[in-house]
Formats: sequence, structure tokens, C-alpha cells
Amino acid sequence: MPKKVKVLVADDEPKILMFVRANLEARGYEVSLAQDGVEAVEIAGRVSPDVIVLDVNMPRMDGIEACRRIREWGNMPIIILSVREDEKDKVRALDEGADDYMTKPFGIEELLARIRVALRHSTGVISTAPSLEGGGLEIDFSHRIVKRYGEIVKLTKTEYELLTYLASNSGKVLTHKQILHSVWGPEYGEESEYVRVFMRQLRSKIEDDPSNPRFIITEPRVGYRFVKPE
Repeated sequence: MPKKVKVLVADDEPKILMFVRANLEARGYEVSLAQDGVEAVEIAGRVSPDVIVLDVNMPRMDGIEACRRIREWGNMPIIILSVREDEKDKVRALDEGADDYMTKPFGIEELLARIRVALRHSTGVISTAPSLEGGGLEIDFSHRIVKRYGEIVKLTKTEYELLTYLASNSGKVLTHKQILHSVWGPEYGEESEYVRVFMRQLRSKIEDDPSNPRFIITEPRVGYRFVKPE
């Protein structure tokens, strides 16, 4: 029998917890529940879940602090749940180590899809692969070559570092601050315009239609997500 995937879901709304548990268990997941951040941190340390889903607004300890505490020792994917207005909370959570976020209310199929993406990311398949191909784009990490429909794309050093950082975290939401720290350096963090300018340049070189991108998707007021087409 294959090992069941363990999912920890933390939310202070009992109806949401019951709804999510019923749907995940029906699809073969092993589910643990927590009703606040303190309980979520305790259960995460005890059961070592494969994926954690944390609501931002919880009593005793909010989801962002719980994420930060878990990140002190754990590297499992963390998905944050946030109401639509809480853009700052989403950014803070991602900067504290969350891998993705979902806006409430959400559908179970979207949650299942986000969990599958998080699990794929946690395996390291993309980040350790020598190349990435899809939709006419090819990134050869070992030789630092990018091709579009077989033709070499001329990128600057910064454009290449930006693309490979996004692609190696395929499916994961990356905030402006995370991108600045990784591509420009730890002394950067507030220069979001740098990211926007280079994203425009990069899209103009790798996207068929830069105004309707397939690879680099904007997460409004949060950051960007790289999507590998099938």
C-alpha cells in the first residue's frame, strides 16, 4: 500500500475544517486539524505533515506567526488562506516562508490543485532538473542556455538569473522581496520597480504575447508565479 500523504489544515472555522477534511479524506489523504496557530505548530511538530494549510486569522497565534515558527525547523510546503482584502498579509506570509496562498472563499478543486503543485515542488524535481522544457521554451540550467522554439534567446545576466530563479520555483508564488533578495542581493528589498522593469524585458523575450503571458504570471500586489505549460 502506498504511503498516504499527510495534510495539516488549520482554521478557526469548524465548518471549513469539516468540509476540507471530508473532501481530502475522500481522496485518500490523511488529515490533521488545528483550530489556532499554537495548535497548528504543535501538531506540525508531532506528525510532520507533507503539506500544511494555514488560515491567516486565527486566535492565540495567527497563521503568519505559525508559518514563521514552523519554518524554524520544517521545510514542508505551506499554503496560506487569506480573505481577498488581506494583500499585505499574503505578502508577509510568503516572505515568512509560505509557498503559496489561496483567497477565501475557495473551491475544493482549487485547493486540491494547489496541494498537488506544492507536493511536486517539495520533491525538488524542477529545481534539481538539468533542464526545463514546455510550450516552446527550453531552459538548460547546466549550460545556462535559453531557447525559444529552438532559437537561442539572448538574455542579460540579471534576466537569466531572474528567469532561472522563477523557473526553479515553478508553481510557487514569489514576492517582490524574495525575488530582490535572491537575484539582486540581500541588501535589496524595497525596490519593486526593478522587478517590474526586468519582468517586462524578460516577457518580451520569452513570451509569445507579453501582454498575455503563459510562463510568468503576475500575482497582483504580491509578486509572480512561473507556470510551466504542459
